[in-house]
Amino acid sequence: MSRRALVVGCLTALLAASPAVAVAPVVEQMVVFRDGDAVTRTVAAKQVRVRVGGRRCTAGEGTALAALVRSRVGRLGLRDFGSCSTRARDSAGLFVSSIKGERNRGQDGWVYKVGNRGATAGAADPGGAFGRGRLKRGQRVTWFFCRLRGGGCQRTLALEARRDPGTVSVTVRGYDDEGRGVPVQGATVSAGSVTSLTGADGRATLALSPGRHRLVAEKDGLVRSFAERVVVP
Repeated sequence: MSRRALVVGCLTALLAASPAVAVAPVVEQMVVFRDGDAVTRTVAAKQVRVRVGGRRCTAGEGTALAALVRSRVGRLGLRDFGSCSTRARDSAGLFVSSIKGERNRGQDGWVYKVGNRGATAGAADPGGAFGRGRLKRGQRVTWFFCRLRGGGCQRTLALEARRDPGTVSVTVRGYDDEGRGVPVQGATVSAGSVTSLTGADGRATLALSPGRHRLVAEKDGLVRSFAERVVVP
């Protein structure tokens, strides 16, 4: 066997024996503050260390808390209802008590959704938001200040758009904690300076010039939607 063949063979064997390098999932995250302002970031949910009560704790890779810390939206207040440590598996009890000075009050406070459904586990729980695994690439995470009424938080908005020449037809739905959606009447859909109100069926139409646009749905008392990008032919 030639020397070159021997080297190539050794390298191939080493690569085959090496464990795959994990890549932190890149997610789209939106933090909606009490006044309706929102900060949206695309962020890699890499493992990160945080300080909680004088201790150093770890938010594991692929957790909502790791994404929140990495997005640097503002100073975070954290509490620990468990025994967090530098080991990610000990951080299930970490709890977000404030974001950028907006603190939890009584039963009202910061919560997060993955997609349209409210999380059932802590933001650093190693089992993920629903106990079925951590965040996956491309998922959307929404943090908002929950005003608890009737056993649930206010609904979060989401919009779907259909493009036609010169116009965009939009449907807006509001989702509860369980991810159940209903059409939302009276939501304002905006694309820059162009706005339209949804009817009883949650639908609105906007006359838009050809080109790229960002659409957002908002309504008082509900959590605004992510911006959706559309191209009008």
